[in-house]
Amino acid sequence: MSTPLIIPRERIPTRILPGARAAAREVAAEIAALIRARAAEGRNAVLGLATGSTPTGIYAELVRLHREEGLSFRNVITFNLDEYHPMRPEDLQSYARFMREHLFDLVDIDPANAHVPDGTVPVDEVAEYCRAYEQRIADAGGIDLQLLGVGRTGHIGFNEPGSDDATRTRLITLDRVTRIDAASDFFGAENVPRRAITMGVGTILEARRILMLAFGENKASIVAKVVEGEASPLIPATYLQRHADATLLLDAAAAADLARQRSPWLFGPVRWTEDSIRRAVIWLAEKTGKAILKLTDADYNEDGLQDLLAEHGSAYEINLFVFRHLQGTIVGWPAGKPAGMKQPGDRARPLDHIFPKRVLVFSPHPDDDVISMGGTLIRLADQGHDVQVAYQTSGNIAVFDEDAIRFAEFVVEFCAEFGVLSDRIVELEAHVERFLRLKRAGQVDSAEVQRIKAIIRRGEARAAARCCGVPDTKLHFLDLPFYETGRVKKKALGPEDIRIVLELLRAVRPHQVYAAGDLSDPHGTHRTCLAAIIEAYRRCREDDWFTDSELWLYRGAWQEWSPHQIEMAAPLSPDEVRRKRTAIFKHQSQKDRALFPGPDAREFWQRAEARNSETARRYDRLGLAEYEAMEGFVQWDGVWDPTG
Repeated sequence: MSTPLIIPRERIPTRILPGARAAAREVAAEIAALIRARAAEGRNAVLGLATGSTPTGIYAELVRLHREEGLSFRNVITFNLDEYHPMRPEDLQSYARFMREHLFDLVDIDPANAHVPDGTVPVDEVAEYCRAYEQRIADAGGIDLQLLGVGRTGHIGFNEPGSDDATRTRLITLDRVTRIDAASDFFGAENVPRRAITMGVGTILEARRILMLAFGENKASIVAKVVEGEASPLIPATYLQRHADATLLLDAAAAADLARQRSPWLFGPVRWTEDSIRRAVIWLAEKTGKAILKLTDADYNEDGLQDLLAEHGSAYEINLFVFRHLQGTIVGWPAGKPAGMKQPGDRARPLDHIFPKRVLVFSPHPDDDVISMGGTLIRLADQGHDVQVAYQTSGNIAVFDEDAIRFAEFVVEFCAEFGVLSDRIVELEAHVERFLRLKRAGQVDSAEVQRIKAIIRRGEARAAARCCGVPDTKLHFLDLPFYETGRVKKKALGPEDIRIVLELLRAVRPHQVYAAGDLSDPHGTHRTCLAAIIEAYRRCREDDWFTDSELWLYRGAWQEWSPHQIEMAAPLSPDEVRRKRTAIFKHQSQKDRALFPGPDAREFWQRAEARNSETARRYDRLGLAEYEAMEGFVQWDGVWDPTG
């Protein structure tokens, strides 16, 4: 007999919005209303502000309101949560610079009213500085509205695990996980400052209104703990549970691990669609540890699925419906079979009449294709389709300086060996070595160094594609302009980015398009690249080839699709897993240690193999055929917008 579930309650008012853009508009509207109300009363509005990717949309909307609707910031006083220490305000990673670039320099706020902790204060003066910062907040009348993000450890501001609700503004040593998460901004974890000045949890909780935001799958786990767990200094964000007016705003991805999202049937009536039935049955099978076809009426009744049983008949019928769907997702020929090879039991697919197909695989970075769908790439090429790969960005910031020096030295020695050494090559090698030897932590590479690093990534991509059976002539290096800043912070997606993708789509006229749907990439490149593809793909709707085209989304580098989401599962044999690994190994600049590893410390090949193997094991435990590994795909529905 199953153990009845204890349904966790939500301890913070929580709202799930369509996406980050919707949340930004809503929060900016509330801030604007506060500013205008205070101005009408002849008073200042006091805002507590945060940095990072989460609030950037809010600041962009506030700037728009200022420019287009006359929102004035003359009566606004701001206090930022934190700043690295030591940190100069002009440094690339400085939160003072972040705020100037995203808000302060773009509106009419009095610079004297914009407060960011000073990362240059000598250590022996920090304690007094922090007391003065607290006093400035008090002198301003306290914070009316505080914006917060939440870190992967549950920190708010830089209040690391162990910070309780009595803490005040202070100097703190950063947690190892926090420094790893910040590594991309500093071109390596070793360059991240070990300390920061931060408002305390107690300081934050004194704000009259608190809005905390979280977006993306990588925040789902900590969000569930913050909302449903007990308040604890081990997860400082849980102290918001004790605030009288705190609200958490999420997108669907960040809310995915909340009980009401994981198992909504336990919280009230559910509209039973094909999707919700699949999700519920897979959930029940995994909870009970049974294969789908072994689930009984009693299992459904004991675990909160009485309504499903009552509405759709016996467990046997429901089980069979879900099992057949999952069985139908397993596709050994991802782009279809030739007519002469089809078997009577083969699943009919929309584009079966076309063979071979033109297949266009988009890869945000030069290695995402082989990391996330290398096995499928091998199959597509081996099965005779016209496979082309488009690398959307150069990936040049993810190459270690030592590799650039090594390649520059190789060019000089190679040219000297064959008698073609020129003064320009010697000058270039000298520049590279001189620049990189003197390079400061976090400094942007020179244009020459960026180009060398891009060439390194291109060579690796070619070698990996050849391993998969895709020749050099079928590779496209797009170098989308939004990426080419030399910094982790990229430009917004622009018309030129979309034009480049659009022209490639119209040149290839693909029957199948594959794109990265792995939006937990902490640098945001995957999301921007997918937005470019979807916008360009939409613009092709009137093209004559479009009706014979489909767009599939892959994952693997940062997370994986769940079985209830998967619409096509490409099974991999042990040999295909080995070939995929070999292809990933061709990206030698990313081997052993990636420059920007993100929250997962494993190498990319290890992540990919573990996720592909676990997908296969989950299918096996659900009662499906047992495979070595599986790559999962979801078909774009023609509506979903990755920008939210």
